Amino acid sequence: MAGMTAPNTALRAVRTGMRMSQDDFARALQAAGHRVGEPNDANKRLVQRWESGAIAAPRPVYARALEVVTGLPISLLGFAAVPGEHVAQDQHGGHDLTSPMSSLATPTPKPSSAPAHRSYEGVWLSRYQYHSSGRGDSFAGQHFVVVLQHGDRLTARSLPGSAASSLSLDLTVDGAVVTGTWVEQTDPTGYYRGARYHGAIQLLAEPTGRRMAGKWVGFGKDMDVNTGPWELVFRDASTSKATLDRYNTSPT
Repeated sequence: MAGMTAPNTALRAVRTGMRMSQDDFARALQAAGHRVGEPNDANKRLVQRWESGAIAAPRPVYARALEVVTGLPISLLGFAAVPGEHVAQDQHGGHDLTSPMSSLATPTPKPSSAPAHRSYEGVWLSRYQYHSSGRGDSFAGQHFVVVLQHGDRLTARSLPGSAASSLSLDLTVDGAVVTGTWVEQTDPTGYYRGARYHGAIQLLAEPTGRRMAGKWVGFGKDMDVNTGPWELVFRDASTSKATLDRYNTSPT
């Protein structure tokens, strides 16, 4: 790993696209590790070594945190495939991009110790409705999002070409109930002028596992609390680069 000198431009592009400094990114990785029960010691120096190419691939604990923070599979973050690292990773929620059941959530197949979770990984169509008091009308927001799963936690990040705004969801699955938070960075040139909105969301997953529907709650432009319908509709189980490229376009 130490001999690799080519910089990891993919990881740097993702980080800068998230408007994070290397310090910010390291802190986000630490926070993600705590959320998924796998604390890590990410720091600015480690992020620098990844981006410079001094470290060709992260250890599994960092690989999982990177996926949670970026919402992208580790295979798309510019790292080299290192034998052994990915074997360990795959035992604990890694990605087999050829299989639709790529990431069953239990670390090991021990039904006596923990229940298996349904896999929700893949590309989904996110659709929500909101009322604009300033315009006196209702509108719909649509994004294609890539969903990654670690245990009972889901992270969803919008594909940048699917909408002018960027959307992220951090969710926890409890049976058929999916609960969490959402953040949207609106279009800088649109009506909301790049404002950042956030709130809570609760969805019910249909038995087929192909649709989740429920409600969002959040604050509006005039600082009033609003709510409306939100649904996620399954599109593709793959998280390969070819699949994400195919969906990196505006939903029709």
